[in-house]
Amino acid sequence: MTAPTAATAVLEADEAVPSDAAAPPARHGRELRLREHLLGRPPTDRLLGWLGPLAAAVIGGILRFWNLGNPHQLVFDETYYVKEGWSMILFGVEMRNNASLDAAKQIDQNFTAGNVRTVYDPTVGDLVVHPPVGKWLIGWGEQLFGIDNSFGWRFAVCVLGTLSILMLGRVARRLFHSSFLGTVAAILLAFEGHHFVHSRTGLLDLIVMFWGLAGFAFLLIDRDASRRVLATRVSALSQDRLGRFGPSMGWRPSRWAAGLCLGLATGTKWSGVYFVIAFGLMTVLWDMGARRAAGIPGWRTAWLVKDAPVAFVSIVGTTVVTYCLTWWGWFVSSDGYNRHWADTHGSTRWGWIPGPVRSLWNYHAQILEFHTHLTSFHPYKTSPWSWLIQGRPTSFFYEGPKKGADGCTVAVCSKAITSIGTVSIWWGGTLAIVVLLFMWALRRDWRAGAILAGFVGGYLPWFALGDRTIYSFYAVTFVPWVVLACVYVLGLLIGGPRASRGRHRVGMGITGGFVVLSVVLFAYFYPLYTAQVIPEDFWRARMWFPSWV
Repeated sequence: MTAPTAATAVLEADEAVPSDAAAPPARHGRELRLREHLLGRPPTDRLLGWLGPLAAAVIGGILRFWNLGNPHQLVFDETYYVKEGWSMILFGVEMRNNASLDAAKQIDQNFTAGNVRTVYDPTVGDLVVHPPVGKWLIGWGEQLFGIDNSFGWRFAVCVLGTLSILMLGRVARRLFHSSFLGTVAAILLAFEGHHFVHSRTGLLDLIVMFWGLAGFAFLLIDRDASRRVLATRVSALSQDRLGRFGPSMGWRPSRWAAGLCLGLATGTKWSGVYFVIAFGLMTVLWDMGARRAAGIPGWRTAWLVKDAPVAFVSIVGTTVVTYCLTWWGWFVSSDGYNRHWADTHGSTRWGWIPGPVRSLWNYHAQILEFHTHLTSFHPYKTSPWSWLIQGRPTSFFYEGPKKGADGCTVAVCSKAITSIGTVSIWWGGTLAIVVLLFMWALRRDWRAGAILAGFVGGYLPWFALGDRTIYSFYAVTFVPWVVLACVYVLGLLIGGPRASRGRHRVGMGITGGFVVLSVVLFAYFYPLYTAQVIPEDFWRARMWFPSWV
């Protein structure tokens, strides 16, 4: 699990300005001016830049890990991924449920009781519709704490949820050049309801979010590093030696790291591929803007000649290779679903392709068939139009114990886990989208475009799948960009270094009030996030709209 640490720690590594004492003073001054033009002035308060997000991550982590094993039963789609995660540990692939226990509807009961070897049929691979990465991570947590411990079922996802708080704080600091706003972003994510519930549940969507955010972080690092290289190389060349397309921006290892992370996102759920597309276009547009700002004559076409091909290989190529490698457990198995399909399905046209590859291709065709025809009714099926405003939160778990049962002290109680987002953040983020569109389209603010890219990759594609059975909890994959949208607007209210003292004071007051309101709302809904036994009237008081019930 070194990648999450690298994704956060490396955010500091490239902030130091290298000295160039040997350069002529004129060239050195030109380079510094060009670098500031391309990058702006990064914050210098490094200690606060780490301590603020780190403190938020510690607090958020304590909240997430506290009583993580409650309830000791499979919650919502944990019935798939928690069991499949343990199957990965036992067999290297997902095996089918024991047919007799499945018919008797005793699979989950046996698993929860620790009778896990009776749950699987060890001879028949199961047709699963999501790639292996997330289930491997869940399985490693289970292996660490024991399969009879529900804390272990959720451990890996909780670790990623906690690390993503720190990561978002560092991303926001780099994006806004403000340690204060980075800390605000980390605090808001720490107290965001969707993120909190998913951090405490063994599902895949937060894992997609984590790797998507890590890929975004590495591309931000690449933006700064490549612009520094461009400033150095352009300042070293006279105008007649600059050429039409300008110099290369260097090797750019952070792009390869981004491709690795985005491959892991796609290897968790196919929806991760939309981040690949959105962020790939985003980074190429950044290159175009950099060449234009550096005075490259052919900046309009340089991106197509010099930047886009390299970006495609480093991001898309690495994503594809990483995705294929995530299936290694299936390749080395003998019982994985469809593993020997090609042995009985010859092909005169494609016979030259190795049998395991053709078998995996057919497996993917079956997965695609499932996803495109998933239209069955579910009471929590929603339209993406309602996700931002929390129109129909998904209930993960509900029980109604009577007096004397499970600590209930009134006639009827409620014990629920509902994925309700912190409404101040989601409603604020909805309004912020309008500001982002204005600032990106009319003011050419690259930061607004970067945040919108997160919405494009995590949210927009679901509108093309309106007939499919989908749920509002999928929105957790783009919750970091909802938070960034709120922080962006708060930053505008505070103003930059040249803002008046009055504006600064008002902006800081609004920011503080927004953070306090979000924390208070989180505390109010906390019993519904953690399966607390509360009077049913208390539960109904938190169901603000009929669609929430």
